[in-house]
Amino acid sequence: MIAAPRRARLAWCLFDWANSPFPTVIITFVFSAYFTQAIVGDAVLGTVLWGNAMAASAVAVAVLGPLFGAVADAGGPRKPWLLACTAVTVAGGLALWFATPDPSNVLWVLVCVALANAGFELGMVFYNAMLPGLAQPGRLGRLSGWGWALGYGGGLACLVIALFGFVQAETPPFGLDPASAEPVRAVAPLAVLWFVAFGWPLFVMVPDNPPSRLSAGAAIRRGMAMLKDSLRQLRSQGTVLRFLIARMFFIDGLNTVFAFGGIYAAGTFGMDLPAVILFGIALNVSAGLGAFAFAWIDDWIGAKRTLVISISGLLLGVTGGVLAPSEPWFWAAGIGLGIFIGPTQSASRSMMARLSPPGREAEMFGLFALSGRATAFAGPLLVGWVTLAFDSQRAGMATILGFLAVGLLILLPLREPVQTPAP
Repeated sequence: MIAAPRRARLAWCLFDWANSPFPTVIITFVFSAYFTQAIVGDAVLGTVLWGNAMAASAVAVAVLGPLFGAVADAGGPRKPWLLACTAVTVAGGLALWFATPDPSNVLWVLVCVALANAGFELGMVFYNAMLPGLAQPGRLGRLSGWGWALGYGGGLACLVIALFGFVQAETPPFGLDPASAEPVRAVAPLAVLWFVAFGWPLFVMVPDNPPSRLSAGAAIRRGMAMLKDSLRQLRSQGTVLRFLIARMFFIDGLNTVFAFGGIYAAGTFGMDLPAVILFGIALNVSAGLGAFAFAWIDDWIGAKRTLVISISGLLLGVTGGVLAPSEPWFWAAGIGLGIFIGPTQSASRSMMARLSPPGREAEMFGLFALSGRATAFAGPLLVGWVTLAFDSQRAGMATILGFLAVGLLILLPLREPVQTPAP
């Protein structure tokens, strides 16, 4: 296999820089905290409502991801699919500008966030499917890790701008009115416009599959047949099936951390929005460093061993966060947790890239999305319900440990395909 040109690999990694502010600024740290504090006005109820929205978008991704991926493989090009998903995400983020601090806007926010998040996650199916065509198998871990590291850099940079340029600005830019929370509301359009500004090189520089010359109807029929065939064969593909089931659990736990990190920091430790953003900045720094450092380790010891180390680190970090008696202890646990977030995501992607049959990458990454979303409603809903039942965010967040532990136990017996190390 001949690797793609360097500029194509750089443009692919830059897309991670472009899209990461959406989950970082909107889903995890800034807008989720603003939603619970300023729009709902109740940390527990806000947690439950936000969890329901995340669960709804997860169900949509679980159902549509494998089908869209298979149809894209049958039709050929992936960029049109990625562009359409990106457009949905950008439109949803821009619409959040109208979310004034009023309880009447709860439904508006939840619908916009659910649609935007579904578009983002479906887009990742086609973005990830490009990875196997950009690097040799022995370098997939490095390229995947560098992409994640650059993504955390993008999330960090956007968080810094959101904090000092908007939320804490002594004189907010563009005449934004703090009385109606305009500086905070503006961070949602900031995140998706960032996506547009830095995401376009992928569509210009990264090579795409040629069209299959099938009509739209024929591509859909062939895609559905391919998906049905893959699902039927999964039982005989023990390594792929075990990996997807394991990922279903540990990524559900990790995604729940993302969905509720800012909400938990604000509700349990009384951190105001600027403090939550600072915490997000620190977490992104540690996660980016972890992804960058483990990029070589993935190619050296393999994706499976990298995942075992990383998930074990996540278990320790979440435990520390749940038991933290005060805000400083929570900060320490969160920064430690961050070191292992990037490698967990990156090694999962490189593992799937190595397991994907040539020509069916989007389909396999559709199943990859399914494994990350098939039960993704369970984590947010369980956190919300347990939080409500015990009137405690700590109790709700503790449920994440179960998802991580089960995923690790299922992963341990997996035998990873042997790859020739890259020089």
